[in-house]
Amino acid sequence: MSVDSRDASKLWGGRFEDGPSELFERFSGSLHFDRRLFQADILGSQAYARALARVGILTEDEAHTISQALAHIPEDDAATSHDEDIHTYVIRHLKELTGELADKIHTGRSRNEQVSLDTRLWLRGEIDGALGLLDRLMEALLDSAEAHPDAVIPGYTHLRPAQPVTWAHYLLAYVEMFTRDHERMRQAQARVNVMPLGSGALAGSGFPVDREALARELGFDSVTANSMDVAADRDWALDFLYAAAVTMLHLSRLAEDWILYSSEEFGWLELGDGVTSGSSLMPQKKNPDSLELIRGKCGRVFGDLTAVFVTLKGLPMTYNRDLQEDKEPLFDASAQLNASLEMAALVVRTSRLKPAAPRAAAEDGWLVATDLAEELARRGVPFHQAHQLVGRLVLESVKRGKKPGDWTGEALAGFDARFQPEMVRLMNPSEGMKTRTAAGGTAPETVRQALDAARKRLESRL
Repeated sequence: MSVDSRDASKLWGGRFEDGPSELFERFSGSLHFDRRLFQADILGSQAYARALARVGILTEDEAHTISQALAHIPEDDAATSHDEDIHTYVIRHLKELTGELADKIHTGRSRNEQVSLDTRLWLRGEIDGALGLLDRLMEALLDSAEAHPDAVIPGYTHLRPAQPVTWAHYLLAYVEMFTRDHERMRQAQARVNVMPLGSGALAGSGFPVDREALARELGFDSVTANSMDVAADRDWALDFLYAAAVTMLHLSRLAEDWILYSSEEFGWLELGDGVTSGSSLMPQKKNPDSLELIRGKCGRVFGDLTAVFVTLKGLPMTYNRDLQEDKEPLFDASAQLNASLEMAALVVRTSRLKPAAPRAAAEDGWLVATDLAEELARRGVPFHQAHQLVGRLVLESVKRGKKPGDWTGEALAGFDARFQPEMVRLMNPSEGMKTRTAAGGTAPETVRQALDAARKRLESRL
């Protein structure tokens, strides 16, 4: 069987008498997903043409002709093309525009390094987008915190009311999480931003291309140190996927909180109409679909990380076609991450805190118990004894159906002489918080300073 015209255009066809079967072409083709690397492939090929001119493989005019032709290759046609991958698609179009001159562009270059280059270029831009969206989400959280600086809510452990905190302090906890996500993403980007071009298939380029010049031209911080490592390496993809997965984990926890807090049972939050949906049967429903989808997409991104992790396990050095399977999880994780970050910011911006409900919840339960015990400790009562004493007070109150606010100073002192009448002020959840002035605590002044610091960090990036 003779090789058809499509097979003859393949970058590797000379070794074969027969072309690939139709089934193998369908099974191995990647253009349907790697076409999103089109712009990166064009940019990398233009830079490589100029590098070939610097070592005499191309003349300056030839490099200019190739660069101009690459700029005129249509991106939209890739959606309906039958080419093997985006690299073959670009080369085919380049040959249609420049003839045999196009055959020189792969001098000293392998698709192995080309794939690494294109994916790094693409991912670098995706990370820029994620970093910006993280900042927008943190900005929305800080705006909500600053809008309600004195709102009191219950803090929970084991999903049981534990101690009173401020709404601002609670939101700052998520700002800290997303700040770490921002740092992780920047660290991942630093590993992505290392230039692989000039490594060949695995042994390095047979031509003295100036890799440092290529790196500067393409905006990379440095060049890779080992050509075999380039062909085998996807650690940088794993770094991004891990950073994306942890960010999604934090988004999922925020989503779970707000699903609960916006429920009728809690009644703390009113979600905006634009991020909720109704029921096809039950007219009264206002469902937190946006948050549920964020929570669901978290598992999807976890799966993307796992897929690439398992694909890499046990691969012999250096390049193996298994590595083609990194693209779809990588593309999917980035798409789900950025969409979830954008949606989360919209949810925060369009939700309304109803401070009376969490305030009532903080007052109804015995969230002030720790404040009372610590006040006793400040007055010389050993803390373990203070803990026991307050525990008995809570037990007696539960039996009698008394809330903290039902106690008077005289009744408190009458329960045990170690209680002083003025300690009744601590039955107000706002009072005990004032003692928590250590860095990172929920005292209003401490929280205000933390808000100012978080705002300054954010504004330094925006």
